[in-house]
Amino acid sequence: MFLRIDKLQIELPKPEQADPESAGIVQELMGGKFGEMSTLMNYTYQSFNMRGKSKIRPYYDLVANIAAEEMGHIELVANTINLLLDQTEASTDGVAPPLNFSGMTGNPDHFLNFGLGTIPGGAAGKAWTGENVFNSGNLKLDLLHNFFLESGARMGKIRVYEATQNPVAREMIGYLIVRGGVHQEAYAKALSDLSGADITKLLPVPEIRSDNFPHAKKFMDKGYHRFLYKFSPKDYNELGEIWNGMQVDTGEPREVVDDIPEGGPVPDLTPAPPLYAPGVNEEDIAEIAKRL
Repeated sequence: MFLRIDKLQIELPKPEQADPESAGIVQELMGGKFGEMSTLMNYTYQSFNMRGKSKIRPYYDLVANIAAEEMGHIELVANTINLLLDQTEASTDGVAPPLNFSGMTGNPDHFLNFGLGTIPGGAAGKAWTGENVFNSGNLKLDLLHNFFLESGARMGKIRVYEATQNPVAREMIGYLIVRGGVHQEAYAKALSDLSGADITKLLPVPEIRSDNFPHAKKFMDKGYHRFLYKFSPKDYNELGEIWNGMQVDTGEPREVVDDIPEGGPVPDLTPAPPLYAPGVNEEDIAEIAKRL
C-alpha cells in the first residue's frame, strides 16, 4: 500500500511571472521516454512482478523503494510545470478571445485540455505510454535496464537544465540531477554486487559531474548525493546491503536515511476563471437578464 504526504520533496521558489515556454520544455522530464513517469512505472511494475522476493530481498527493497521516491519526483515535476504556467494572463480587453495565447510559445495543450496544468506526456506533445516499461523477469537484465534508464534520464535532465534559465525549473532540475544520480549509482552498485564487475567505474554517465551545475551542487553540499532515503516507516530494511561503501563522485560514505526528505509546501496556484467561463462577466449576465 502507499502513504501520501502533502509535501513536495523540496521547496520550490515562487516564480515572478509565467513562463509557458519553459513549461513546455520541462514536460520532457514528466512524460518523455526517459522522464519520471518512465522511471516510476518501470520500477513499480518490476517490484510488483518480482518473483522469489525473499531470496533476493535487498534487490527487491532497492527497486520498490526507489519506485516510491519516483512518485514524489512526478509530483515535483508537475508542480514545477504548474508554477511556470501560473499567472498566465488571459485577455480581458473584450476584443481578443479570453484564452488567446497565440502570441506565446509553449504547448497549447496546457491551455486547451489541462487547465493550465501538467500533461502526462513529453515536450513534443506525445502522450506517455506503457510501451516505455521494460520488465523481463530476469533480475540482472532488469537492473541493467534500470541503469540505462537512469543514464538516459540524467542526460535528459542535463539537457533540459541547459535549455532554460528559469530559476524555478533549474531549482527542481538541480535536485533531480542529484537524486537521479543516486538511483543511477545504486543500480550500478547492485549490478556490481550481483555480477562481480564494477559497473560504478562507468560513472558518471554522461561524462560530467553533478557539482558542475550550481543548482545541483547546493543539494550535494547538503549530502543529498550520498543519501538513499527509506520511503517506508517500517519496511525496505535491507537497502544497506547494497547502498554502502563510498560515493563515486566525492568518496564520501553512502548512507541509508531511515526517513523521508524534509520537503516543502505544495504550491497554491492562482485561480484562472477564464478557463471555466471564457468571456462571461457581470455585464454579460445583466444583459442576458434584461432579455428574459
